[in-house]
Amino acid sequence: MEEKLYYQALARFDKIGPVRLRTLLKTFPTVQHIWEASAQELAHTGLGEQVAAEFALWRRDQNLEKQWEELGKEGIQVITWDDQKYPALLKEIHDPPHTLFVRVARPIVPSPSPSHMGRGISNSSLPLDGGGQEGVLQNPFTLAVVGTRMATTYGRQIVEQIVRPLARAGLTIVSGLALGIDALAHWATLNEQGTTIAVLGGGCDSATIYPTSNRALAERIVESGSALISEYPPKTLAMPFHFPHRNRIIAGMSRGTFVIEAAEDSGSLITAKHALEQNREVFTVPGDITRDTSKGPNNLLKMGAHPVLCAEDILDALNLQDLKATVEAKKILPDDPVEEKILAQLSGDAIHIDELIRETAFDAAKLSSALTLMEMKGKVRHIGGMNYVLAR
Repeated sequence: MEEKLYYQALARFDKIGPVRLRTLLKTFPTVQHIWEASAQELAHTGLGEQVAAEFALWRRDQNLEKQWEELGKEGIQVITWDDQKYPALLKEIHDPPHTLFVRVARPIVPSPSPSHMGRGISNSSLPLDGGGQEGVLQNPFTLAVVGTRMATTYGRQIVEQIVRPLARAGLTIVSGLALGIDALAHWATLNEQGTTIAVLGGGCDSATIYPTSNRALAERIVESGSALISEYPPKTLAMPFHFPHRNRIIAGMSRGTFVIEAAEDSGSLITAKHALEQNREVFTVPGDITRDTSKGPNNLLKMGAHPVLCAEDILDALNLQDLKATVEAKKILPDDPVEEKILAQLSGDAIHIDELIRETAFDAAKLSSALTLMEMKGKVRHIGGMNYVLAR
């Protein structure tokens, strides 16, 4: 377990990434040995004299005890690539992060600091050490959901119509906590009491969550038993060049990537590209050819992405028949003849209450009362302007 102390420390030095660390581990038996090696020893392993000297100088200012205590206070796990709790799919990519910082809902009460940095650290002082919410990162049924920050009404409907049933069926929804489609996918999953994982481009500690407008969402994710993860240590600000690296993790820990609305230069397409490079499935929905946010998905379709018209399309492509059965079993059924008549008129397309009155021949009071009860049951949704859609 002590080895994790050194992994998390190395994660703070950005010039030793996963590829370089693998090279170093061909010479040194453990990460602790790498941490304690001289600059000359490190240089001889191929790290290079300049980087080795820079690392040796930087290392002097690192307080590992303090770092460890801060992780514990934030409830952040340290999961390394040789940990059983490391996401199995993520291990398969070319450059999986050597360390993941994972924040889950488990309070930590650190034990007193060890008297010697890195020596004699008790198990009780380890930040979660793979504990916390069991299975959050181990569910093999994972789907990345990404898209534009400027979600349209169409994009919102797609999230409700397709992502919610997938979350309800048991797929873990992975996204990036960004504004727009990412946040909508997280919220949709939480509303179904499902599991969602937010992969961040900065630290996952409460003070550094980005974007700040999604901090409440981040806290809800943690409180619900889901997780925030990052390859960046706490207090690392989200920088533009972090996000392409973040996107490889989103795609890497998912069996497929579902793109909902994206411009031609969208970061979501980088995630889709990672998925293709990692030999994973890519899904998207056709879009209006006159909209900028449809250009990305429509181009993906031309490249061979799976077209998606309903949740079952994704389950079929991923060969998840058991989950498909769950979706089928949870389809909306009427409780009485009134609901049956109303449901016959509803779909994923919005319909105004006046049209429902004409089609059902119910008076306004009876229809409004029935719709209110059906919304409370989770069968229909009011999307504003007295327009209604099926909730699933």
